[in-house]
Amino acid sequence: MDFNKQVIDEFRANNGQVGGYFEGARLLLLTTTGARSGKPHTTPLGYLPDGGERMLVIASAGGAPRNPAWYHNLRANPRATVESGVFVFDVEAEVLEGAERDAAFARAVESDPGWADYQAKTTRIIPVVALKVVPGPPRSTAPSGGAYLKLVHDGFRRELALIRKELADTGRPGLGVQLRINCLTMCQGLHHHHTGEDTMMFPALAERHPSLAPVIQRLAVEHERVSVLVAELKEALSGDDPVRVRAEIERLTDDLEAHLTYEEEQLVPILDLA
Repeated sequence: MDFNKQVIDEFRANNGQVGGYFEGARLLLLTTTGARSGKPHTTPLGYLPDGGERMLVIASAGGAPRNPAWYHNLRANPRATVESGVFVFDVEAEVLEGAERDAAFARAVESDPGWADYQAKTTRIIPVVALKVVPGPPRSTAPSGGAYLKLVHDGFRRELALIRKELADTGRPGLGVQLRINCLTMCQGLHHHHTGEDTMMFPALAERHPSLAPVIQRLAVEHERVSVLVAELKEALSGDDPVRVRAEIERLTDDLEAHLTYEEEQLVPILDLA
């Protein structure tokens, strides 16, 4: 409990970034409702991306003989809350069964053999749980519009850094299934973010600040360039050449970092005044 509290406090204080055991991992905070107490319980968990609207968590409990408390809570009440370090949103939990569970667990093992070690320690079949995002706007604790934009951008930076590390660390000749999903989930998130800026944020800023017209025009052009790079990355992911995928990730990372930096320089001060 003390370990979890330390991780939770660090996660919330640093917008999802922690050190120690979870450093460099994809981490979320899952708040469930106690099956017996009815009280909220928050647990830090590693997760697997599974498309823009779903994440997978694994009830390993380190290979213990019993399922963890958070799993029992979700069985009693599937509605829960997730904190990503950028957003807070509601989810509906679904325990995967049969072939779907087996395929998801195999993806997890492919990306980190430690999951297989946990399964070997116990006779129970370790459950895999899908957390489906409940439709509705996500919440954020960012104190200003500029801080919110920076948090979103930093989330993309962290994800790209993780993907680059995974590509460098892969010991297989081709691409792993989970690695493909990680890349495609990131691409989907980037598309949604830029679409939201193009259709909502940029028009609103242009109306309130006409002097920003050249900046917004440049940002829109850069969105088109990023969209082309994302499409080329997706094409590379349809094959099985990690060298090509790595090259496309590097191209995307370079262009996107320049874009994000420019956008922050130009828009964060204005958004912080709103």
